[in-house]
Amino acid sequence: MIILYDCATAPSPRRARILLAEKGIAHETVQVDLARGEQLGAAYREINPQCTVPALRTEEGTLLTDNAGIAAWLEAAHPHPPLMGITPREKAEIASWNWRVEFEGLMAIAETLRNGSPAMANRALPGPVNYAQIPELAQRGLARVQQFFETLNTRLAGREFLATDRFSLADITAVVAVDFARVVRVKPGEQHPELARWRAAMAQRPSMSR
Repeated sequence: MIILYDCATAPSPRRARILLAEKGIAHETVQVDLARGEQLGAAYREINPQCTVPALRTEEGTLLTDNAGIAAWLEAAHPHPPLMGITPREKAEIASWNWRVEFEGLMAIAETLRNGSPAMANRALPGPVNYAQIPELAQRGLARVQQFFETLNTRLAGREFLATDRFSLADITAVVAVDFARVVRVKPGEQHPELARWRAAMAQRPSMSR
């Protein structure tokens, strides 16, 4: 049985949960309490020395410790429905938009939160090593998040899905990013009608309640 090391309140493992749900893949779930620092404890370090979630253990025992590896493995092992493209052009467009959402959206939100929240002092980056906060990065991150919402709104004008003409991994990542932005008090407003329309449509998919 596939095992997903998860945290119900964190955005990164939510991406894996939605992907598993969209593909209809049965799996076991092990919750890792990030609020209590369980990811940094000796027990979880033995499972994943990166001290991050999600992590996924395949039926063969391989441990995958990031969303990129998890998505690649799931798509190859369970190709239907295809969520990373069929044609070379689709694959390229989905990979490109998925990366843009990660870099311009998720990383900007994390930059804002981790460098601006007192609760994350010395935890400016995830993983086993402590890093000091840089307050200026929180300010820059917030500006990046706001620009990211503008980018999505422009891209989604007249489109049902973000990357291609079908639902894809890029839509999953973008949903998680848009929802996660609420932790830094950014959400779609009247100035983002296309983004709001797309997010409402995404909410109709059962996987998005994960």
